[in-house]
Amino acid sequence: MSSSRFNFNSFNFSSYPSSHDNGHVERVLKLALYIAEREGAEIEVVRKAAELHDIARDKPNHAIEGAKLAREILRREGYSEDFIEKVTHCIEAHSFSSGVKPRTLEAKVLSDADKLDAIGAIGVARAFLYSGEHGRSIEDTLKHFEEKLLKLKDLMETETGRRLAEKRHAFLVEFYERLKEEIRGDF
Repeated sequence: MSSSRFNFNSFNFSSYPSSHDNGHVERVLKLALYIAEREGAEIEVVRKAAELHDIARDKPNHAIEGAKLAREILRREGYSEDFIEKVTHCIEAHSFSSGVKPRTLEAKVLSDADKLDAIGAIGVARAFLYSGEHGRSIEDTLKHFEEKLLKLKDLMETETGRRLAEKRHAFLVEFYERLKEEIRGDF
């Protein structure tokens, strides 16, 4: 392996919308490592996959494109093909909309970590950041809650992910219901 390693902190995520910036990557990394340690996953695979999971966020089908880009980076850095395949599968399978099911524990860990960052207080904040970035109304954001965010708890793949999702989901539901009440004018 090469002595120069990809450092996600040196990658310029500033061109990405703030809902998918370095802060998101750092939170997903922390969550993924926490889950990986408790579930017995390969830590280095999870670490590298989490660092690179949104590297192609600016492209359509970012999970598939990100896996391709990650494969190039990891090959250039001298990682083994086995390691590269493990990491790229995690990246391909992490996205809610990619249609790729996580087959390995490591991919399940990354999938859970990314979904956990989309629910709870952070998830609410990110949903409205994303809506602002894309010109969505409050009503459109509520629709996003219904179509995606409120479903994420039931898509957790690991026991640790399911446990962490409970509290975050409860907050998400409470916020969603309160916002709907206020929009309706319930006093």
